[in-house]
Amino acid sequence: MRQFYNEYSNSATLSHQLSWSHYVELLKIDDQLERSFYEKQSIIENWSIRELIRQKKTSLFLRIAASKNKDEIFALSKKGQIVEKPEDIIREPYVLDFLQIPEPYSLSESELESRIIDSLQQFLLELGKGFAFIGRQYRITLGNRHFRVDLVFYHRILKCFVLIDLKKEEVGYEDVGQMNMYMGYFENEENTEDDNPPIGIVLSRNKDELLVKYAMNRVNSQLFVSKYQFYLPKKEELKALIEKQLNDD
Repeated sequence: MRQFYNEYSNSATLSHQLSWSHYVELLKIDDQLERSFYEKQSIIENWSIRELIRQKKTSLFLRIAASKNKDEIFALSKKGQIVEKPEDIIREPYVLDFLQIPEPYSLSESELESRIIDSLQQFLLELGKGFAFIGRQYRITLGNRHFRVDLVFYHRILKCFVLIDLKKEEVGYEDVGQMNMYMGYFENEENTEDDNPPIGIVLSRNKDELLVKYAMNRVNSQLFVSKYQFYLPKKEELKALIEKQLNDD
């Protein structure tokens, strides 16, 4: 109770939005920037206690903050992750620990997709606020050829389709081109009058940063390549990246 008073003596407004159990979990976080982020995000996304615990366990704050500069990290802590543009929904890496797949383990893309669908609620939590599931193996036809998008979602805040293509190993330049084609199709054939251009995410186990850089040259700016992993990220490595950002002038 003393710790609660010391940390939240001026938080009467927050006290009506979070339960005592939320505060118990938040008080376990020593870093004030990190704790503040989880406070704001718990309110923004209406997290249950279980959801808050999972997001802490998977180092959500550290994963988002690792790709931001000093000012963006402070803003993230103060306001939480506000979704205003496509970049705001992207994470690196995506953590699929809820699939309970031990390392090393090789899955086909269809097996990975099936396991994600079986754990759709947890996958939606990992994706973040605003995602609605549309379908899997979504068929599109160009000429006489059929293609299938692994996973299709709709983001109700950004008002656009989000297309996800799963890759069991390293992403190739051809995967970027294929996703770009999918996005073009959805924008021209699936979008309605009020929809914004689609977002494409190629989700792979590994990626060659240099290959991706050149494969993405002059490609749709709403196409992203991110990694996924089956285990929790190493907090020490993520914290080191953030400390470097905060110490940079």
